[in-house]
This record gives sequence, structure tokens and C-alpha cells, in this order.
Amino acid sequence: MNHDHSRPVTGHVPVLRLGDVLLVTLQGDLHDSMTQQLQQDIGETIADTGVTGLVIDVSGVEIVDSFLGRVLAEIAAQASLLAARTVVAGMRPAVAITLVELGLTLPGLRTALSTEAALELLAGLDPASRSGGPRRENR
Repeated sequence: MNHDHSRPVTGHVPVLRLGDVLLVTLQGDLHDSMTQQLQQDIGETIADTGVTGLVIDVSGVEIVDSFLGRVLAEIAAQASLLAARTVVAGMRPAVAITLVELGLTLPGLRTALSTEAALELLAGLDPASRSGGPRRENR
């Protein structure tokens, strides 16, 4: 058998739809070709379905660099142009520290501690879900 090992195997990051929200779970290292495909998949899915939210779960990411920070910012900017809000969920403390050290504050990106919290945040931001007023009371 003749196997070509010169090209790295590129994985595919699944984009799942949960009602009006897309869920993307990042794990391990992202390669250039994977991120380009992911950005294309997200953009096409938002445009085709009209979802209003995007949750990027980064709980499986242990190491972050400026490339990943830029990818997150680009995906959020693209989603915003397509009228969808982005929430990054599950960021580990070490990842947050690294982003700050790299000077990547990711403007315009909201964060949540878990995917569930991100979904609740997006539901609270969606004017259509506010029948009868705000969902939460602060007392």
C-alpha cells in the first residue's frame, strides 16, 4: 500500500444546530485548513438557517495562541455581520490568562462558563424570547 504521509490529515469541526443557535465544539489544535472550512461552514449555516446565536465551546482547548484568538474574533465578526450573536463557552482559566498575556481581549465576544450558561445568555439577548418582560430578576 502506498500512503501519502506528506499532507496532514485535516479533521472536520461539526456545526450543530440547536433551535436558533449553532453549537461548535473546538478540541485540540486547529489547523489553517480546518479553520477556513469551519468559518465557511458557520457562515453558510447562519445564512441558510437564519439562526440568531452561535456558541463556541472551547472547554476542550488547553493551549491557546494568537492564531486561535484571531480565529475566534474572525468567526464572531462574521457571525455578527450575518446578524448572529456569538458566545464563547467553557474557557479554562489558563486559556483566559494566555489570551490576556497575548493582548487578545476579543472585543465584541461574550463569554459564559458553560454551554448551558451560553444558551441561557443568548436566550436572554433574543428579543423574541422576552414575552412578558425580562426572564431574570436581580434582587
